[in-house]
Amino acid sequence: MSLLTNVMDHSLDDGYAEAAARKRAAGGGGLPRTLRAKLGLAAGLVLAALVVTVGAAQARVTAPAAAKEREELIDRIDQETDAADDLEGDVDALRDDVSARQREALRHSADSGRGRLVGVLSGAVAVHGPGVKLVVNDADEAGTGSDGEPRGTSGFSDTGRVRDRDLQRVVNGLWAAGAEAISINGQRLTALSAIRAAGDAILVDNRPLVPPYTVLAVGDGQALGSRFQDSADGLYLDALKENYGIRTGISTEDDLRLPAAPSVIVRTAQPKTEKGTS
Repeated sequence: MSLLTNVMDHSLDDGYAEAAARKRAAGGGGLPRTLRAKLGLAAGLVLAALVVTVGAAQARVTAPAAAKEREELIDRIDQETDAADDLEGDVDALRDDVSARQREALRHSADSGRGRLVGVLSGAVAVHGPGVKLVVNDADEAGTGSDGEPRGTSGFSDTGRVRDRDLQRVVNGLWAAGAEAISINGQRLTALSAIRAAGDAILVDNRPLVPPYTVLAVGDGQALGSRFQDSADGLYLDALKENYGIRTGISTEDDLRLPAAPSVIVRTAQPKTEKGTS
């Protein structure tokens, strides 16, 4: 008990107690005692208040100017965006006009039979007739990713998903089998069309496609379908179905309608003459 009593009575260490006593004796603790010290403290407080007041006033003055500059910048961005949209619309209109003129020139070719053939082969005109309808789709277990969205998984691996090179082989096989015109999901193919992959999407002429992929090929329906199925590309499609569960279906149609290509580039070739020949 004596120890507890001593601790309660002398809670402050003796050394600290002596230092505090000397400071009080010297007048160094508490508020300033002299008039000069009090005046110095008051001047410091006034100066601090002045700095705070000036800073607040400057912030209040500059705030409207900054807001005005921000609004002007937003207006400029909106104006430039509208101008870019207008220019893009002009480009699309000019592109459509050029394509229409090219189609019109092909229709009114001096040799009408040749003009129609060139229009069909170039994709410049819409076509219809008998042919083959081929549907290619991902396997059932590859239809959705972990988040439930279509094509949600990453990458093109042999897991039951249709890849760009699969569609390339299908299209090349149909051309080789005698197709006169081909479209994929309503996108008409031309001699300059490209089928590529971008991330998880398959692009045809830079337009993304979504499975299932419906390939329409105009030609001699029965013969076209038989030649394709017996070709190496047709057997490749069967192997995809057998090994990876790719879903396919092919049928002969009496009348298929394919649209014209949205943009046609007309190129002509000239015979090359050897130098030094007469």
